[in-house]
Amino acid sequence: MNTDIIVALLVVAIVFLMIIPIPNFLLDFFQLLNVSLSLVILFSTMYIANALELASFPTILLIITIFRLALNVASTRAILLQGPKFGGKVIQAFGNFVVGGNYVVGIVVFLILVIIQFIVITRGSERIAEVAARFTLDAMPGKQMSVDADLNAGLITEDEARHRREQIRREADFYGAMDGASKFVRGDAIASIIITLVNSIGGIIIGVLMHQMGFADAAKTFLLYTVGDGLVSQIPALMVSTATGILVSRSATEDNLGAELIKELSSEKRVIILTGSVVIFLGLFTPLPTLTSLLIGGLFIIAGVMIRKEKVAQPEAGPAAGVGGVIPTAPSGPILSTPEEVAEVIQSDTVEINIGYGLLPLADLSQGGDILERLTMIRRQLAQELGLVLSPIRVRDSVILKPNEYAIFIRGAEVSRYELIPNRLLAINPGFVTEKIAGIEVKEPAFGLEAFWIDESKKNEAVQKGYTIVDPPTVFATHVTEVLRKYAPELLGNKEYQLLVDGLRSKFDRLVDDVFSSAKPTVVKKVLQELLNEGISIRNLSFIFELILDNVEKARDIESLTEYVRRGLKRQIATKLLAADKQIHAIALDSDLERILTESITEGEQGRFLNVNPQIMREIIEKISQELEKLMRKGYPPVLIVSSSIRPYLAKMVLRFIPGVSVISFEEVPEDISLSIEGVVRI
Repeated sequence: MNTDIIVALLVVAIVFLMIIPIPNFLLDFFQLLNVSLSLVILFSTMYIANALELASFPTILLIITIFRLALNVASTRAILLQGPKFGGKVIQAFGNFVVGGNYVVGIVVFLILVIIQFIVITRGSERIAEVAARFTLDAMPGKQMSVDADLNAGLITEDEARHRREQIRREADFYGAMDGASKFVRGDAIASIIITLVNSIGGIIIGVLMHQMGFADAAKTFLLYTVGDGLVSQIPALMVSTATGILVSRSATEDNLGAELIKELSSEKRVIILTGSVVIFLGLFTPLPTLTSLLIGGLFIIAGVMIRKEKVAQPEAGPAAGVGGVIPTAPSGPILSTPEEVAEVIQSDTVEINIGYGLLPLADLSQGGDILERLTMIRRQLAQELGLVLSPIRVRDSVILKPNEYAIFIRGAEVSRYELIPNRLLAINPGFVTEKIAGIEVKEPAFGLEAFWIDESKKNEAVQKGYTIVDPPTVFATHVTEVLRKYAPELLGNKEYQLLVDGLRSKFDRLVDDVFSSAKPTVVKKVLQELLNEGISIRNLSFIFELILDNVEKARDIESLTEYVRRGLKRQIATKLLAADKQIHAIALDSDLERILTESITEGEQGRFLNVNPQIMREIIEKISQELEKLMRKGYPPVLIVSSSIRPYLAKMVLRFIPGVSVISFEEVPEDISLSIEGVVRI
């Protein structure tokens, strides 16, 4: 017979146990079985390293509680029916041996056990389970994103990711179930008090009225049986509630409870020796029992000395890694003498963010910080928008920065920094708010807008005035995102480039080989960087490689090859520039100005460039800026359209002074998309 059928039948049998009378020997058997199962549950919780090793505990708790209550019903029926002739040996043993046949002492002991279980263990277990469930469920999205980030970075396989997701789901289900299951234990304790009270009153009434016993004899007989029955049920209940408390209070350990307790409590030898010395002192100079104090104190001192000797005898460990690691005072070998040691000091992180100690709670998951999860989402966002697969971003704490300051580094060079105020909100002026609000006036870091750090109490007032309200983590995430977009070409290093090529090769190996047989990998990388420099996504990498392969032979340099690729991507470029009316609204250059710029293109050591008088170039930039401002006031994206002959060279000049503008050529506008010239730049 299958075990699942056996378990199902046993659960049904527990229910029938409440209804069908059973002989005394079966009652004894089931009560001893109850004690045995409670011991199994208690020991099981002590010998697991992870709560999920006993994932069925909430169901077990429900079944064992119902079993214990069924036994209460069965024993109550037997005691009240049989009266003085009751022959349950387990209940009689608890009534006569445990409390010495004194039902008053038995009642006191029973009440103490119930109080311990109900007020101390059950209440604490219930609260721990509730908090654990809440934090586990709150942390679930972050853990899922962490798994996705590791999978995207290639640190784990799909099977490992699936297994970790399943573990996260099971953990959330377990603590959620434990939050509810802890109510069983609490209800059991309350039921035990009520059952014992009802049994006592009912037993005395039956003894006096039905068995013609005196009140004192009836009280002694039935109260002793009732107390024995209560102790038989409460001692297993106490073991199960203790097991519940142990299970829900277990943190992330690597060993079972016993080994973990011994290892942690004996980790500091001086504590053990000092404890033994204090106990001996109390035994010698206070009325405490001298012999007992000397014995216990001596055992502590001996244990401390033995632990010290054992630790000294262990071999020396190497330098500890990570936070809290011990730095050896005498290195075993010369510093920076191996490639591994040298690799530790070489700057290898593409993006690094240093934070002051005041911002550490924002990066600590245990304190509700989520900026690490936000950085993972930023990397995924860049991959979706620009096709740039960025290496994991390293976050370090820095004592050089101000407490609430952070600095963003790209390839070891600082590119931006900002100071947050964690306990305030940032009210950002979108540009049309004229009334200021009380707060610390600053500039928003991502776009340089006017902003104020305000108290949370002023949030509604700021919203009514038209301010955009964001919290410090959102300010941080937005700033980092815009910085990474701005420096996207620099982020495409050899490591990132190789990752993209390997990903493309896994699907289009022949295409990759054909491209690299016609163009150097560095040329292809430079084309991708040029596209990123103007905000063009390289996510459609296979198409970009096809365009490079088709045009590499007729291109005279990287700029012209990039222009050919841009023309092939014209629909992708144009789609991002469409206004609400599905047209591209742009400004253009006067034909005379275009001719002047075309004639000024000069060949130099660094390639082709616009050789224009600086004063004239400044005037051109100012006129372009004025026309773009008019265009944006109409609600259109800032677009400058010029001939393809000067587009790459003028774009470099314009983007240096007017970031965010799109400089396109007439050849980059698809035939089925309308172009509307809203202004013309003249000098």
